[in-house]
Amino acid sequence: MTTKKIAVLFSGSGTNLENLFVKIHNKTFNGVRIEIALTLCNKDDAAGIEKSQKYGVEPLIIKHKEYPQREEFDKRVVEIIRAHEIDLCVLAGFMRILTPYFTKNVKAINIHPSLLPLFKGADAIRQSYEASAKKAGASVHFVNEELDGGEVILQKSFTRTKDMSYEEYEANIHKIEYEILPQAVVDVVANDRR
Repeated sequence: MTTKKIAVLFSGSGTNLENLFVKIHNKTFNGVRIEIALTLCNKDDAAGIEKSQKYGVEPLIIKHKEYPQREEFDKRVVEIIRAHEIDLCVLAGFMRILTPYFTKNVKAINIHPSLLPLFKGADAIRQSYEASAKKAGASVHFVNEELDGGEVILQKSFTRTKDMSYEEYEANIHKIEYEILPQAVVDVVANDRR
């Protein structure tokens, strides 16, 4: 049996990270065992740190503020990913715009809380809600030099009701994220989606 090692990069609460631990960590899909071999966070107070520890993976904390240049931080992260022989990097709420140094050296996917190409960048949920979008959802895409611009791997939507509160709207998007991110990881590492 083949084992594929993934790294999960996060900045905040780690809900998508925990979901990946529950749904795919040390499980086998299509003859491929998936292991979350590395978790990495750029903030030392992120709630996701405890979630990673709960599943027996001590996260590496690499504070971006300690690197004056964005590319210096990315070079350090790439060095760590290479040292761990990672097959796929998963950005799960990693709130950093990555430089071409990262995107050219690491195979990575990202979860984004909108139906790309709509509402790229930060605060996408609020933007789509305020735009009164009839359909909303989440996308998993390959990471490239363009912010939220890589090829979409999976996307799922829901239809917004007229009286839907922001909280309900956001909860629906997160529910979709928890469904499609693990599936996208499996598609890429076990089903050979490139």
